Amino acid sequence: MLIMGSTSFSPSLSLSPSLSPHSSKFPNPNPNLFLRSHSSFTPLTLRSNQTRYRFKKLPSSNAPNFLVAASGKAEPLKVIISGAPASGKGTQCELITQKYGLVHIAAGDLLRAEVAAASENGKLAKEYMEKGELVPNEIVVMMVKERLLQPDSQQRGWLLDGYPRSSSQAAALEDYGIRPDLFILLDVSEDILVERVVGRRLDPLTGKIYHLKYSPPENDEIASRLTQRFDDTEEKVKLRLRTHHQNVDAVLSVYKDITVKVNGNEAKEHVFAQIHAALTHVGEQRKVNSGSLAA
Repeated sequence: MLIMGSTSFSPSLSLSPSLSPHSSKFPNPNPNLFLRSHSSFTPLTLRSNQTRYRFKKLPSSNAPNFLVAASGKAEPLKVIISGAPASGKGTQCELITQKYGLVHIAAGDLLRAEVAAASENGKLAKEYMEKGELVPNEIVVMMVKERLLQPDSQQRGWLLDGYPRSSSQAAALEDYGIRPDLFILLDVSEDILVERVVGRRLDPLTGKIYHLKYSPPENDEIASRLTQRFDDTEEKVKLRLRTHHQNVDAVLSVYKDITVKVNGNEAKEHVFAQIHAALTHVGEQRKVNSGSLAA
């Protein structure tokens, strides 16, 4: 059995512009990274011009010293992604689902959809929401579990967005036999997160989100009507970040052996290249394991 350990990306580094054989849009690491014999192992490092990836695998005493190609249809990917407010998680979810065809599941969206559909879980959740109370973990976990077990999620694989947020929620998923292949953590420095949040502005007419520095409005007319969310202040975003870090630390205790930390300080294409490398590694690792079993 091969296990992927935590992967660390240096925040001061960026990717080289090599192209993926599957996509001309995003950089891709050297494919030879993933073709390794597992009869003997030393930590593997891939260096491009500037970026360094580290992957760790545990040796197997019964593993052969050759690779056998896996046959049959590959099992769909199961991924959890986590990131602080303004970490770029929404953008990366879009890129991941476009590239891999995974079913994107966000607990907040799922909760609202269940309430709107008046499902059994939705009715229970609505009772708490109407009282101004938090929906109990048991109800949300059941919603997530049932969504992950639907045919489209089972056939295409899934990307669980921002959930679980506590060790108890993660443990509940484990009890149901639901475990991801990879837990992706977008790691962004606090200074950058604060700058991204404080500079955000909303156009109340169109609903479009702008940023004063990174995505300014097209003209003065739009600029004059932009508004700032009441909680998009430095003081309040730091409080939200503190809560986020506490939640992530608790969840990491459950998924520490399948966690990859991605440098989210960089441009979205470079961030996605790191995620693509990690997911590619998982796919190649499965082929190796499947081939070993077949042999």
